[in-house]
Amino acid sequence: MKVIITGGAGFIGSAVVRYAVGQLGWHVLNIDSLTYAGNPASLRDVAGNPNYHFLKANICDKPLIANAIAGFEPDIIFHLAAESHVDRSLEQPDEFIQTNLVGTYSMLDAARRYWATLDAARKSRFRFHHVSTDEVYGSLGGTGFFTEETPYDPRSPYSASKAGSDHLAKAWYYSYGLPVIITNCSNNYGPYHFPEKLIPLTILNALDRKPLPVYGKGENIRDWLYVDDHVRAIILAATQGIPGRTYNIGGRNERRNIEAVQMICGVLDTLRPSPEGSYSQLITFVEDRPGHDLRYAIDAGRIEAELGWRAEETFESGIAKTVQWYLDNSWWWKPIREGKYAGERLGIIQQ
Repeated sequence: MKVIITGGAGFIGSAVVRYAVGQLGWHVLNIDSLTYAGNPASLRDVAGNPNYHFLKANICDKPLIANAIAGFEPDIIFHLAAESHVDRSLEQPDEFIQTNLVGTYSMLDAARRYWATLDAARKSRFRFHHVSTDEVYGSLGGTGFFTEETPYDPRSPYSASKAGSDHLAKAWYYSYGLPVIITNCSNNYGPYHFPEKLIPLTILNALDRKPLPVYGKGENIRDWLYVDDHVRAIILAATQGIPGRTYNIGGRNERRNIEAVQMICGVLDTLRPSPEGSYSQLITFVEDRPGHDLRYAIDAGRIEAELGWRAEETFESGIAKTVQWYLDNSWWWKPIREGKYAGERLGIIQQ
């Protein structure tokens, strides 16, 4: 199997690359522009593998992307390249529009032109897998779940740009017949997660005895999905899913943000107790993020029933693995904390 993975130096993308090369033995071309969150160190385990290839490129560069696709001749394109942090989208929405909308258009159009050149057998096997987010659906109240039929209602520049990219992917399926599959996932966590997001930020701030910021009262609820569970779902959807279908992927692990932070503190208290007392003493409530969605929760019934996927990690087991990984792998995160991002507050809207 020959596959292209865009954004393969990012958090989820690198997990897909490591699995595809290391576990499946696929030939992989990773296309990544190496923005702040793209980290070649995340691919150390496969960097010397002859099945792994890397191209530094911006997905908005359509001629370059078209040449890369035509030259590599993939069976599947996994499109994960995206700007993904809501707080950054509030400050710099233009980058999200360019990458998530223009970049997705570039990928779809280049893929369509390549697909049209294939013989009938290869054309029938080809897939374009667009990886998206549950945030396109907006915000839930205290009950209910997002399904594949939930109307889109994005609330941030990030989620709006991803909603637009989903619509483009669907349009390329209906208008041109490109065999597109879309997956919308809940909040991922796990190893190699850039420390601007809640879980890695909490772990690393705690280790540095810095405040652990929690927006508002910490009542916002997220459905947490361990990244390795997500990778298995992505592979299943691309190889066994039905073109034109959307599959929602969730961990069935809803937690309030304050509960997630408290759990991390409890695990750290056990694994690396501090002489200064419990890490929970560092929890600091800060002004809420503008337009902060109250609750996300995924109904993963379709992918469970049709493709036999199940999340293997509970939130408790996944958090324990994640905290241990950060304790054991300071070689990966210390350069980020010292150079790219030290844990400062993002998402402050400048008037």
